[in-house]
Amino acid sequence: MKNSSIEHAQRIAQHSMGVAGSYSDDGFNPTEYLTTWNFNNLPPEERAEFYKETPLGNSSLLREYWIFAEDKDIEIAPGVMFPAWTYNGQVPAPTIRATEGDKIRIHFTNRGGKPHTMHFHGFHPANMDGSLTEDFVYPGQSFTYEFDADPYGIHLFHCHSMPLKQHIAKGLYGAYIVDPKNDTRPHADRELVMVMNGFDTDLDGENDVYAVNTQAFYYAMNPIKVEKNELVRIYLVNILEFDLMNSLHIHATFFDEYSTGTKMEPNAYTDIVSFVQGERSILDVRFRYPGTYMFHAHQTEFSELGWMGFFEVEE
Repeated sequence: MKNSSIEHAQRIAQHSMGVAGSYSDDGFNPTEYLTTWNFNNLPPEERAEFYKETPLGNSSLLREYWIFAEDKDIEIAPGVMFPAWTYNGQVPAPTIRATEGDKIRIHFTNRGGKPHTMHFHGFHPANMDGSLTEDFVYPGQSFTYEFDADPYGIHLFHCHSMPLKQHIAKGLYGAYIVDPKNDTRPHADRELVMVMNGFDTDLDGENDVYAVNTQAFYYAMNPIKVEKNELVRIYLVNILEFDLMNSLHIHATFFDEYSTGTKMEPNAYTDIVSFVQGERSILDVRFRYPGTYMFHAHQTEFSELGWMGFFEVEE
C-alpha cells in the first residue's frame, strides 16, 4: 500500500506541477522538522551554538536562542528552487518551545539583504514587538528580544518588516510552543509540528506551490509513521499568504481541537479545521486501524499543488 501511495503522489505532482523525481539533500528534512524544537536534532556541541538553558530561582528556565536571517534558495518541489528569506537557513524557522513562565532571550542577527524583525504572538513589552519602523533590524545589525513565555498554547513568530506580506511570503516565520505549567490534558505519545504554507514562484501575487512544512507532496512520498491507538498531538499553524483560508482534513478519523491551545479542554471534535492566516490549534488524534491514511487541504487546488500527505499507521 505504501508504494502505491507514493506512486499516486508522484503522478499527481507530475500531472499538476510538471515535476518528477525526489528531493535533493539541501539540509532541510521535513520528517525531522516534525519532531524538532529548540535545536534538539543537533549534537550537543553544535546545539550549544544556537540554544542554551539556564535555571532561574523560580523553578523556571532562561532559554536563549541565536537566530539569524539569511537569504537562501530552498527546494519547494523536486527540482524547484525558491529564493527565500529564512531564519537560520530554513523554512519554516526552527521551532521555539518553552514552558509557561520561562524567560525567552533571542539574540537575532540580520545576515540578509533587507531589514527584518522577529514578531511573536503572545504577551511581551512594546519594545519587544518587532513591528514598528524603529524596530527594524537592518542588514549587518543585531537585536536581543527578551520576554516571558505566556500564555501557554501554540503560537507563531514572523518578520513584521514592510511590506509585511512579502516578508511572510518569502519564508520568515516559525512555530512557537508554550507548554502549560500544570498540564491536565491526556499524555501525548507523539508530538508533531506542522506549518501550512505556500510559495509564489512567479511573483504574480498568487501561490503556485502549497505544502505543510514547505516541500510539496513530501509527506505523500515519505508518509508520517505513527502507531495504532497512540495519541498523536499535532501543533498546527497556518501562515499561508495571498489566500484567505487554508485547512487540514484527516481521512478516516476524528480529532480533538484545542483552538490556539490556550484551554485544557477541547473546543471541537471534528475531522477538518479551517484557518485564516496566523490561526492555529492543537489537534489530538488517534488512529483506530492500521493502514495508510491521507491528510490534505480541503481546497482541492491546494491539495493538487502539493498540500497532501499520508499517515502510515502501524500495529
